[in-house]
Amino acid sequence: MSGACCAPASGGDRGTEPSAARIQDSGRDRAQGLRAMVRIPGGTFLMGGDDADAFPEDGEGPVRAVEVSPFLIDATTVTNRQFATFVRHSGYRTDAERYGWSFVFYALVHPDARHLVLDGTVEQAPWWLAVEGASWQAPYGPGSSWTGLSNHPVVHVSWRDASAYAAWAGKRLPTEAEWEMAARGGLDRARFPWGDELLPRGQHRCNIWQGKFPEVNTGEDGYLGTAPVKTYRPNNFGLYNTSGNVWEWCSDWWSTTWHAADRPETRRDPAGPPEGEAKVIRGGSYLCHASYCNRYRVAARTSNTPDSSTGHMGFRCAADLPRSR
Repeated sequence: MSGACCAPASGGDRGTEPSAARIQDSGRDRAQGLRAMVRIPGGTFLMGGDDADAFPEDGEGPVRAVEVSPFLIDATTVTNRQFATFVRHSGYRTDAERYGWSFVFYALVHPDARHLVLDGTVEQAPWWLAVEGASWQAPYGPGSSWTGLSNHPVVHVSWRDASAYAAWAGKRLPTEAEWEMAARGGLDRARFPWGDELLPRGQHRCNIWQGKFPEVNTGEDGYLGTAPVKTYRPNNFGLYNTSGNVWEWCSDWWSTTWHAADRPETRRDPAGPPEGEAKVIRGGSYLCHASYCNRYRVAARTSNTPDSSTGHMGFRCAADLPRSR
């Protein structure tokens, strides 16, 4: 667990194999998904942050010039509807479903699931409750359902689950450098995807916590939990909600030092260290607040283990540009 932002999980087996009919039907979904992606032109950008709000212990710096090749990325995080299509065609079961539980923010636990809270809490983040039966299908625990949240980001997905979806869709998870370049929308060293002000002209531009964390959320931005994936204005590249809403998995292993040295593998299409214990997550979530987890800034970063799942972690996919024939 990093920065008290996320919560750990463990263990599990694999999902079932897809049928031939499901694979044939899913081919159309994959092709449509690739066509809908945003093309990021590539080039060199300044990655990382060193402003007054930075967390040096997270390895946000140094600010460095990083070259990234052109690539494709989803305009939004993967929705519940999209993930349901994947599950229907593949028969996949998520880590949370295999383990039998996942972490839910205490104020969002469904009334019918309150008796299903398991013993034990996360010492650094007691607001996370392990709820039996919580999963992407029941995001607030049994009694809740994804169907009323079909255009919200899928949550309770581990890095392994996100990778499985990406492979099925003919895509992949973005590298951390790709994610940050796309999230910045072409702005140079701005704190947020839209600029340096959190509330330009008094307008909310992301879904984060307002009030006193974790006791009072006023919901001034319109949401207490997740927001639909196209809420608020997109950045200059056309990407939605790269700050707040849900944390987004990246492909890189986590390190706070690997990227600091100026060498080719850290400055040209960096893919992160060759191994590690946790994976990078970016963007912050609806639970982020300046008083404890000011990580909805574009340069902010943290991590979680590949099998972890919570009610505020999702993902978007990337892909290489198609080869010209």
